[in-house]
Order: sequence, then C-alpha cells, then structure tokens
Amino acid sequence: MVILIDPPTWPGHGRLWSHLVSDDSFHELHAFADRIGLPPRGFERDHYDIPSHLYETAIAAGALPVGSRELLRRLTAAGLRRPKRARRPQQPQPQSQSQSQSQSQSQQQQRTPRG
Repeated sequence: MVILIDPPTWPGHGRLWSHLVSDDSFHELHAFADRIGLPPRGFERDHYDIPSHLYETAIAAGALPVGSRELLRRLTAAGLRRPKRARRPQQPQPQSQSQSQSQSQSQQQQRTPRG
C-alpha cells in the first residue's frame, strides 16, 4: 500500500499541479487526501490533483515521489486506472450547394480525356 505523487509539472488555472494516486485502493487514497486536507472536489476519476504548494506536504505525510510514467504504470498495474471516455467522432458537416457543385465539376474534369 503506497500513495504515489508525481512532480508538479501539469499546468492549469495559473499554477502547476501534481497527481496523487494509490497503488492499492481508492479508500486508501481518499483517507490520505483527507489527512492532508484535500477537498473531495480535487478527486478526478482515479487521482487527486494537488497544487504545487502542497507537494512537499504530501511527501511529508508519506506519499512516495515518482515520475509521471511510473505513477501511471503503477496505477494501471493496480487495476485502478479510469481513463477519460473517448470523445464521440464529430459528424461530417453538410456541404453547401456551391461546395457540392464545385466538387462535382472537379470530378467531371478529372474524368474528361484531354486531347
């Protein structure tokens, strides 16, 4: 049971952020976050976003500093990774009549033999 934290290198809202995860359970992660005063709104799918000014606080409380790739590898190996949902593909936009005519003319020119 280890709480992991990556370096505060993720920009957002005018500051840098770290990710705090557990390699064991979400229960362990939520308990640790509560001990260091993180609000529940800081939890996103499978991690807490930690502002850079709390990085040392988390380490002093027992979080193990690791690189971002190691954090992701261990989170995934623990079966706790919850990736963002894939975005739905955008629907093709209907062509205007002038675009359709232009494409049709181009296709006809390509098929017409030149002498």
